[in-house]
Amino acid sequence: MASPTLITPTSKLTSQLSPIKPKFTTTITATNSTNAHQPRRREFLSLATTILSPAWLSVVSTRPALAASDEEYVKETEEVINKVRTTIQMDKNDPNVASAVADLRETSNSWVAKYRREKVLLARVSFRDMYSALNAVSGHYISFGPTAPIPAKRKARILEEMDTAEKALLRGR
Repeated sequence: MASPTLITPTSKLTSQLSPIKPKFTTTITATNSTNAHQPRRREFLSLATTILSPAWLSVVSTRPALAASDEEYVKETEEVINKVRTTIQMDKNDPNVASAVADLRETSNSWVAKYRREKVLLARVSFRDMYSALNAVSGHYISFGPTAPIPAKRKARILEEMDTAEKALLRGR
């Protein structure tokens, strides 16, 4: 059975329905669309050029974003130096050596992660020597375990790098 509202091609209502017409008719030519956007683009570019011109840059002095201030770098580097010295001087039979090494590794990893991306610090003698010493200490404990004593030759080199880093920090280098 067919429902009374169902319209089929053979239905008598087809002649009564009007054809469907689109509600909006817009015709845009290619020349009109490009011309309409060019003034806006030109206005934007002129505004951007005005804002970014050297006159504005000379008025506003911008410094590169640093991870920390120089005072903070000096303080944290001195803390890491002291922690390295106390950790590598510990006796291998000390029950706290494993926790001290774990704490040193965590501290050294955070120090390196914080300061290695600073281009200003990369040229400093203190940073270079600290990075080298931390690399030697971390490499030793990773390879041989937290209770393995550092060989005398390696320990002497690490302590010498710590001394030069500390002297460089005092000189502001």
